[in-house]
Amino acid sequence: MEHLPLFIKIKQRPCLVVGGGAVAARKVRVLLARGARVTVVAPALSPELQQLQGQFVWQNAVFSESDLDDQFLVVAATDSSEVNARVYQLANRRGLLVNKADDSKRSAVIFPSIIERLPIQVAFSTGGDAPWLARLLRARLDALLPKHWGQLSQVAGKVRQKVKRTLSSSDARRRFWARTQDDSTLNAFLKQGNLAAAELWLQQEIEQEMQAPQTGEVILVGAGPGDPDLLTVKALNELQKAEVVLFDQLVSEEILALIRPEAELISVGKKAGHHSVPQDQINRLLVEQAQAGKRVVRLKGGDPFMFGRGAEELQTLKAAGIRYQVVPGITAAAGATAYAGIPLTHRDHAQSAVFITGHCKKDGKEPDWASLARSRQTLVIYMGLMRSAHIQQRLIEQGLDAATPVALIERGTTAQQRVVRGELRELGALAEQVVSPSLMVIGEVAALADSLAWFNPRPDTELGQEQYA
Repeated sequence: MEHLPLFIKIKQRPCLVVGGGAVAARKVRVLLARGARVTVVAPALSPELQQLQGQFVWQNAVFSESDLDDQFLVVAATDSSEVNARVYQLANRRGLLVNKADDSKRSAVIFPSIIERLPIQVAFSTGGDAPWLARLLRARLDALLPKHWGQLSQVAGKVRQKVKRTLSSSDARRRFWARTQDDSTLNAFLKQGNLAAAELWLQQEIEQEMQAPQTGEVILVGAGPGDPDLLTVKALNELQKAEVVLFDQLVSEEILALIRPEAELISVGKKAGHHSVPQDQINRLLVEQAQAGKRVVRLKGGDPFMFGRGAEELQTLKAAGIRYQVVPGITAAAGATAYAGIPLTHRDHAQSAVFITGHCKKDGKEPDWASLARSRQTLVIYMGLMRSAHIQQRLIEQGLDAATPVALIERGTTAQQRVVRGELRELGALAEQVVSPSLMVIGEVAALADSLAWFNPRPDTELGQEQYA
């Protein structure tokens, strides 16, 4: 990349735009919005530029070299590549900042895509290689950045020095902003545009922090079924604010890579049949880290309340007086089945769906197999591989047709996803063909995977590499 991203103060700087068409109009709008003194040289103006007349100086003429005198920035934006090249060459010879609209790779200056939450500005560029990708990126970032963050930035700037005086360490200041940023009261004031009330609220929070420093907080976050694109926006925000992250083995490396680099990562290694860290020790770690004043994320695969012992961990935090939040995630029953082309319900095949776990406490009671063996419902079983033969036997004993379709979804939503299909009478044998983590689906809807599957994690490579040379 040859261009260095910079923010240049353009206010009251003389800027020349050569050209009077639609491209020139876009450049003029950007410059005017930042207070530049703009001169447009063109024999005629487009309707867009005519609407802006009075905000810039118009020279009704063709370009000449003298137009470059005393300019700070020059934009060549005519519909003639020859004229643009001449403007570029002459401006470049004078050492001026110059943007050649039809040749960004040779321009000394690139106009980036911009997202504004003033005074916040986010600018980015693809270097002219893929404008469509820049537009897509802009749309994504625009959706991710809260609309009221501009107001938050203004208010934060007013109390910044007080925060700095009150909270001596950078860790304490980071925790303060991480805690207050998402507060519902503060955000309500900001969204209303009531900056005075927002500033007063922050001033009060600073005083309270000075009198009695806040203990930490635990955020229980669902990481979804595996595909990092299925993380919620709130989950991603929490990963970026965390100081400590306790994560399970089911959380993928791609998701772990999204965590704030400075955060401490603690693997608690929970996986069906391989509990390397006992639950009571996990509970103790959560309490200890929060009591040390840290912002702790407890990161779980899927959804924390779907067979994830999330409620047990919150009960421990509640008893210890630790503040907590819950960020739900897409559970495997919804994510993995969708990627496998298996609808959980279908008016012709299943009017209900039942979720159970195949892994219970040692003294746990057997599920109600009679109710689970009903027809026209979808049975989804988490952590059921080790008991697949038992599940097969009990369902058939209770009257479920041995020919009922079943599907085992291995590593659902990831690049390693694999779906093994068969009938209930084969369930025990099918389970020997897959590895954990896997989801078990029993019911007529499982047969729809053959016709509705859309996710292809393993592209066909049989054509050979020469096809793509």
